[in-house]
Amino acid sequence: MHPALNIAIKAARRAGQIINRASNDLDLLKVSTKQPNDFVTEVDRAAEASIIETLQEAYPGYGILAEESGETAGKGNNDAEYQWIIDPLDGTTNFIHGMPQYAVSIALAKAGVVEQAVVFDPNRNELFTASKGAGAFLNERRIRVSKRLKLQDALIGTGFPYREFQHIDTYLAIFKELTQKTAGLRRPGAASLDLAYVACGRYDGFWEFGLSPWDMAAGSLLISEAGGLVSDLRGETNYLETGNIIGGTPKVFSPLLNLIQEKLPESVRG
Repeated sequence: MHPALNIAIKAARRAGQIINRASNDLDLLKVSTKQPNDFVTEVDRAAEASIIETLQEAYPGYGILAEESGETAGKGNNDAEYQWIIDPLDGTTNFIHGMPQYAVSIALAKAGVVEQAVVFDPNRNELFTASKGAGAFLNERRIRVSKRLKLQDALIGTGFPYREFQHIDTYLAIFKELTQKTAGLRRPGAASLDLAYVACGRYDGFWEFGLSPWDMAAGSLLISEAGGLVSDLRGETNYLETGNIIGGTPKVFSPLLNLIQEKLPESVRG
């Protein structure tokens, strides 16, 4: 296992302990609203601080891009080639309502290309990991995307585009058509876990608009290392920049992408 992946796992498990302890006293949580449908708690901040401390202790020169604290350069390095991309608690809304669907997501990118990935579900003690070129794993067991061949037989994950309200009608048109052309749609509310579920075959595909890099970075590597395909809405690899992502098995990905593209006005594509 790559040394940086080991450190990321250590950081994710420490954050998971903070989250699990806090989940026992949800009534005591202090919750703030960053924008509509976007919440943050002291647990998000404590988990992020713990992750950053663990990562910087091992790799002080690496940059950081984190949901709550933003972007920081590595110590003594204003243009770090390596950057950690962190979501300390993906699924905060679920967490504050006591719904056990949330995760810690940590990725390491080199020159903008994700090379290491960890998605940790502290509720189920499920640890998804991947290293570029070395495969994807769930609790040290190799995982692969499903062998589903047809969109009509596929279970598809998604997320409502709260940060992209101007695209909601486009999204709902896609949602409506997919309800008729798939085996089912699911919207649990934690994109990093949704992507991990594609990687291990629980979903056959996933799409969402308006995500942030920390929502997608780790999960996208999990899918590609598990034999799946990931792209933006143009079928290209700029999803970390555009915030729009589609992933799936090799056979489901293309019809899913084509159906979505048919519904998109040019202004939405990216």
